[in-house]
Amino acid sequence: MKLGFTTLALFMQPNEKIINLAKKHEFEMIEILGEGPFFEKENPEYIDCGLDVRIHGPTVDLNIASINKEIKEVSVNQMIRCAEFAETIGAKTVTVHPGKIGRNDPQLREWAMEMAIESVGTIMDSTNVEISVENMPVRASFLANKVEELERIQQETGCALTIDTGHGNTCNNLEEMLELKNISYCHLNDNDGFKDQHIALGDGTLDLKLLKKIDVGIIELNTFDNILKSKKVIENL
Repeated sequence: MKLGFTTLALFMQPNEKIINLAKKHEFEMIEILGEGPFFEKENPEYIDCGLDVRIHGPTVDLNIASINKEIKEVSVNQMIRCAEFAETIGAKTVTVHPGKIGRNDPQLREWAMEMAIESVGTIMDSTNVEISVENMPVRASFLANKVEELERIQQETGCALTIDTGHGNTCNNLEEMLELKNISYCHLNDNDGFKDQHIALGDGTLDLKLLKKIDVGIIELNTFDNILKSKKVIENL
């Protein structure tokens, strides 16, 4: 497996430190957590850094599926800004959350799905960077925690997919998610099967055999020690 880790565990640490840690521990990739504070800097260190660079688009206080026009517009514009930044540093992919609804009413869910599809299409039309939509955990307000919803977004936009193992584990559909087409890469993390805990691989109920189906993975955890612990689990599969 081609393997990397998220800067979530080292958020706002110096870029040189993050890059050097990746190389020291023989990672091939890195996923930058692209929340607002990151874009306050130019971050030229990632240009030609010798790693396959991806970006997780901003998520805090954003919702590209919002049925509130102004919230949706601001959210989409931030994703476009993130994609434009990705181009400047040579990042290959921006992973985007598909959005959520305030109330899980069937009519509202369908409306939000239409908004998500429209938004993903707008983001894709605004950049040459690969846009990859992520599956979400079990919470009812999240879109694309169902295989058919994520597949619909992909079919109607042509986007790539980012499959989160922990999210799939909470929905009991990870194996089906991994059968979908055009998966760019996967987020690797574990949980108890009920909550999106982002704990180290092997510390939860995730069927580790499913990791053998994955070709490209980003370990998405909150501490670097757990990233290294999970790396060993993958190497021992």
